[in-house]
Amino acid sequence: MISENKSTEKLSNSLKDVGPYLGLGTQLAATIVLMFFLGRWLDSQFKTFPLLLILFSFIGGFAAIYNFIKTVLQLNNKKKDAKKS
Repeated sequence: MISENKSTEKLSNSLKDVGPYLGLGTQLAATIVLMFFLGRWLDSQFKTFPLLLILFSFIGGFAAIYNFIKTVLQLNNKKKDAKKS
C-alpha cells in the first residue's frame, strides 16, 4: 500500500515536470502549417505563386523555432528557480 502511494506520487511528479513540454511540438508544427497556408492563400489573392508561400513558410519556421527555444529556456529557468527555493 505504501509503495503504491510512492509510485503514484513519483508518476504524478514526473507528469508535472513533463507536462509543460508536451504541447510544444504541436505548437511548433501548427505555426509552420498555418503560415504555409496563409502564404498560399495570399498567393492566390495576389497571383504571386510561389513567392508568398515560400516567404511565409520561412517566417513561420523561424517564428516557431524561436518560440520553441524561448519557451524551453523559460521553463528550464523556472525549474531551476524552484529547486533553489
